[in-house]
Amino acid sequence: MPGSSFGTLFRMTTFGESHGRGVGVIVDGATPGVEVDEAMVQRDLDRRKPGQSSVTTPRAEPDVVHIMSGVFEGVATGTPIQMILYNKDANPGAYLEIKDKFRPGHADFTYLRKYGLRDWRGSGRSSGRETAGRVAAGAIAKAMLARRDVSVVAYTLRAAGVGAETVDLSVIEKNPMRAPDLAAAEKMVALVEAAKEEGNSYGGVIECRIRGVEPGIGEPVFDKLDADLAKGVLSIGATKGIEFGQGFGAAEMRGSEHNDEMRSGGFVTNNAGGILGGISTGEEIVFRVAIKPPSSIGSSQATVDVDGREVDIRTEGRHDPCICPRVVPVVEAMAAIVIEDHYKRQRALHA
Repeated sequence: MPGSSFGTLFRMTTFGESHGRGVGVIVDGATPGVEVDEAMVQRDLDRRKPGQSSVTTPRAEPDVVHIMSGVFEGVATGTPIQMILYNKDANPGAYLEIKDKFRPGHADFTYLRKYGLRDWRGSGRSSGRETAGRVAAGAIAKAMLARRDVSVVAYTLRAAGVGAETVDLSVIEKNPMRAPDLAAAEKMVALVEAAKEEGNSYGGVIECRIRGVEPGIGEPVFDKLDADLAKGVLSIGATKGIEFGQGFGAAEMRGSEHNDEMRSGGFVTNNAGGILGGISTGEEIVFRVAIKPPSSIGSSQATVDVDGREVDIRTEGRHDPCICPRVVPVVEAMAAIVIEDHYKRQRALHA
């Protein structure tokens, strides 16, 4: 089965390449009557687009969304919604010199082995630019979740070795790192800018909080809510790990410490991160995602070319020194898509 589609009753299919004519998405399962317009989708796309600050790539893509179908007079019709973002600042010529070399950390080698050919313009289909379609679909999912009083918020919890010491959701969009701590954000920016000057990059950790999900959402045993969230989030190219609630910290705890005791008013703690047995508890769903350092760096690295010869490579061009700020809206989008899909599946179960 092709791997470009995701979801069951709320389903998206993304398309396009980094330096092709454009990227986009087809969304199936939008509830008829839900308000959808280009301005609503554009707000989230503007948070993902390049060129936002000194800690993102300077590629000048306006990322203007065009809704081609499935919306009439400002609402979803229930038919497939197609959205396209045309590439305006593509520069495939920048990759001519290294098109036969495998870039360390990239999917060049694996794509060639899988398909027998690859799009060497940037990263082609494996580029982070593919995620623009996810964000557009996620904006629609968020609009549907808002009618259920469900909210999804993500932020950079840690980057360049600096962790947020406070979590103030009101400051996330007030700093270039999208961190919930302005003091920590300032330190992050300084370190990321320094790495950029050195021809290097940094990774980090993104935390996501989903509030308002009613208890009982999830499809055991293979489509557990946390399993589908993990699949959706780990399908984002830069992600390398995910944990819910106490996550890997649970390995160091005793059962008496980790178990979420209950009282008549609900759960006393939320070590499980809002999910038990793959089903939502009604508590806040909390997970964290490990984001790797961007692979495209200006430092010289050892690799091989398509003929197996050992060569050196330096990836020139316009690249993010830290991808965390731009991954934040992508994590939100994938989380929203999963939650809305599972709400629809729950409603179908009791139809």
